[in-house]
Amino acid sequence: MTDDGWLTLSAAAALLGVHASTLRLWADQGEIASTRTAGGHRRFRRSEIDAFAAARRDVRPAGANSGQIVAEAALGRARMQMAEGRLRDEPWYKDLDEARRALFRDAGRQLLVVLVRFLSEEDPEALTQAAELGRVYNRLGLEARLSLADRVRVFLFFNAFLYQSVIDQYRSAGQRGAGQWAALHGRTLEFTNAVLLALVADAEQG
Repeated sequence: MTDDGWLTLSAAAALLGVHASTLRLWADQGEIASTRTAGGHRRFRRSEIDAFAAARRDVRPAGANSGQIVAEAALGRARMQMAEGRLRDEPWYKDLDEARRALFRDAGRQLLVVLVRFLSEEDPEALTQAAELGRVYNRLGLEARLSLADRVRVFLFFNAFLYQSVIDQYRSAGQRGAGQWAALHGRTLEFTNAVLLALVADAEQG
């Protein structure tokens, strides 16, 4: 923290319990305010970080849109599956300390949130955000000393059951026509391909 009440990117991310790349993505999406120093470094007000953290703990407000409802229901299913031990069976996950595990879980949740925005066509920048998430996965994997193959496995693991969570929720909402399912599958594939290609491209540049 700086003397004037501003936090660096890493300090703010640590307070929120997320990776710096995730906080950078949220700032780019306009979900949390930030400013830049003359040298181009991000700064966050401590008061706004505290308020953002509190808001994340709050229950969904009345009047949330359908995309948010689907996202939250799917997120609940994802958390339940994680709690049931599916992650603990993954070889790459066993070698991570708890702090890094939390970062990967958070990236998985963010993946779903942006995917639902893309499917609901509420966010025209969703594909750009998908690419950034691909880079987040790659950098998390690099920091955890995972091979490129394992970094891809990490993404595929989260992609598989989070995608299934979205499918389940859309099914429960009554969207069962063949055309609806084909459109849902096609758009989901477009999104996940953007994430995976960005992950590999980022790895090649590194």
